[in-house]
Amino acid sequence: MITDHHSHVLPGVDDGVRTMEESLVILDRLAREGVETLWLTPHIMEDVPNETEALRTRFAELQAAYSGPIRLYLAAEYMMDSLFVERLETRDLLPIGTQGDHLLVETSCFTPPMDLDGLLQRIRSAGYFPVLAHPERYFYMDRKDYRRLVATGLQLQLNLGSLGGAYGREVRNKARWLLRHGFYTIAGSDLHRERMVDTILSYRHPRRILPLMEHTI
Repeated sequence: MITDHHSHVLPGVDDGVRTMEESLVILDRLAREGVETLWLTPHIMEDVPNETEALRTRFAELQAAYSGPIRLYLAAEYMMDSLFVERLETRDLLPIGTQGDHLLVETSCFTPPMDLDGLLQRIRSAGYFPVLAHPERYFYMDRKDYRRLVATGLQLQLNLGSLGGAYGREVRNKARWLLRHGFYTIAGSDLHRERMVDTILSYRHPRRILPLMEHTI
């Protein structure tokens, strides 16, 4: 089963797809490419303070409009900022994964949040497994950081576009190194626009990547 664990295809809620029509076109294209399960993971952060119930309502609208074969699930991509801490404390969350016990989280690409390790521990203490989105894009991290974080049990999610240089050479090289060392648990497209489909899906077949897309959490 081909699963995409990271997308911004839920329309009109963040910097991703804007209209329901574009979402339906993307879903049709993904289905033709063999994607069977898609997690919709809109941003939740201080600058995009999406409310959980509003996202559920929009998700229900997409489900009503879509009649294709892809299984759609709603989660969120959480910036680890003060709003996330607030939502974590009240359990006002949209977890990812078949058991509802993982949280897809991210940081700024350039600077870590204050007490990153402490935040990750708070997530675990709340009963969730943290999954770090696109770790290859964090310029403040290097190989020793990745080794240390993986050793703590943190799971990593690969952005498929990173492998082709969509975010630059340094990100591409980090992604290839992380993939080669088996540090990724799952993969995702991080789709924001229809034009990204061809570029991203061209990297799903190589032998190290396909198991990541077949694996579910």
